[in-house]
Amino acid sequence: MRSRFIVIIAIAQTILFLGHWFIYHTWVSFSPVPASHTGLKIAFALLSVSFLSGWLLADRSTGIFTRVFYTLSVVWLGMMSFSLLAAAGSWVTLGVVKALGLPVASQSIAFVFFGLALIASLYGMVNAALTRVTRVSVKLPNLPESWRGRVAALVSDTHLGHVRAHGFLRRIISTLNLLEPDVVFITGDMFDGQKADLNGLALLWSELTTPLGSYFIAGNHDGFTGHARHIEAVENSGVRVLNNEKVELDGLQLLGVHYHDSVDPHRFRAILQHAEVDRNRASILLTHAPQGLQIAEEHGISLQLAGHTHGGQFFPFTWIVSRVWGPFAYGLKRLGNLLVYTSSGAGTWGPPMRLGSTPEIVLIQFE
Repeated sequence: MRSRFIVIIAIAQTILFLGHWFIYHTWVSFSPVPASHTGLKIAFALLSVSFLSGWLLADRSTGIFTRVFYTLSVVWLGMMSFSLLAAAGSWVTLGVVKALGLPVASQSIAFVFFGLALIASLYGMVNAALTRVTRVSVKLPNLPESWRGRVAALVSDTHLGHVRAHGFLRRIISTLNLLEPDVVFITGDMFDGQKADLNGLALLWSELTTPLGSYFIAGNHDGFTGHARHIEAVENSGVRVLNNEKVELDGLQLLGVHYHDSVDPHRFRAILQHAEVDRNRASILLTHAPQGLQIAEEHGISLQLAGHTHGGQFFPFTWIVSRVWGPFAYGLKRLGNLLVYTSSGAGTWGPPMRLGSTPEIVLIQFE
């Protein structure tokens, strides 16, 4: 296991180094800065190791220094992503300009592309900090009369840790209390998966006021530093953890399956079979990712709620996610008799940026 971890770190660092080298090479090729500039070389070398250094530090310690260092490292990771696109765009544009014989200075080309990268980074950070409220209405067959007109809130992927912590969660909970949903569903990745004040963060959920309570299933990040510790912290806050089980919620069947059990088709199918879902009654299934949809539909689930995808968070990952998850990457979709809502999530992983996606709390009204 240790040797595998070292190999993964080595591969990741190599990719980061090559990316930084490409940006550096582009910068000195398109600007008057000499390639032999020692200070610039040192700066890019340090930046290339900043993310993994910050990630390893954040995985082992807390405190203001760790939080600031890790936050700066992931901000730079996002800026680097946009800078890579800027560098590629600069070279392609230069090739086109030369082919057409246009009198455009290479320095001007780089200035435009890297300027756009900076603007995209700044906008992405502002956009990611502004959580929106998305409202959808659903019609479920055999819905109990007591549920008609009721509203459920879906919160996913808060990724609490070093970048987003107590203040962020307080704002989420304050918004939920103002919206006054009847119940709150939390579909995983509550925590970022690094060393953090798990109990202190989770305890803030006790300030939530909902008539029918709140329910949680774990995501992949909730298990990175110990699944049991995360579950215990959530349970101590008063949030009901659904451990691969079905419960009755005022006449509605509510099921929850943790991430690592939902990604295994055989285990997922066995859990739903054991739950004995009544096809003649409405049911809601909480999973972290929008997968196992065919299995859920086969077992008569009415509505599956998920997150995980972040809507791609920012380009080019928005494009990648749309190819991996297809129409179920975001929003309300249908598969046969199954309705699926995939949330883009409230928080972020890695760079605190969003471009092409928005953070959200989802309000679901039952008709």
